[in-house]
Amino acid sequence: MSGEIGAKRLGLLHELRPQGTRFSLLVNPNNPTAAEAVAKDVTAAAAIIGRQIEVFTAGSYHEIDTAFAGLVQKGADGLVVGADPLFLTRRVQLATLATRHMVPAIYPWREFPEVGGLMSYGPSQANRFRQVGLYAGRILKGEKPADLPVLQATKFELVINLQTARLLGLEVPPTLIARADEVIE
Repeated sequence: MSGEIGAKRLGLLHELRPQGTRFSLLVNPNNPTAAEAVAKDVTAAAAIIGRQIEVFTAGSYHEIDTAFAGLVQKGADGLVVGADPLFLTRRVQLATLATRHMVPAIYPWREFPEVGGLMSYGPSQANRFRQVGLYAGRILKGEKPADLPVLQATKFELVINLQTARLLGLEVPPTLIARADEVIE
């Protein structure tokens, strides 16, 4: 689902920056299956709304700095950050770079706006952890892991950090705020 959600993130970023024409996508090349799926879907979504998308890759924290230098040089109007464990562990670095370079960014998980990122859209982590607990309980009661169904996320959440929006000089549309599951003041 990461590709489809990446396209949705681009749509939300475009709603925030409707005048933007050049958007960037950051993916981890060390996770090629996910990176390719997200790049394909986000590129297709950008074409549908008549916008350009440039894909940047970063497989280490040093490469994140390099990717940001490139997207700033290209004049990115916004950034979609792909879902990857590397990016989650480097969330403070990503949020800091985006704010420092005045690049509005949307991230895959709520942990990003909680540390200063602009906004996130992705599966509810609380719901995912609840499912893990239920699965663990079923296994402890004797069910075979191979017999358990694979579940996809069904609850997604939008989190917006208005403090960061103000720092970036952005006015978040009321329609976007109304749809948010959480607004950080």
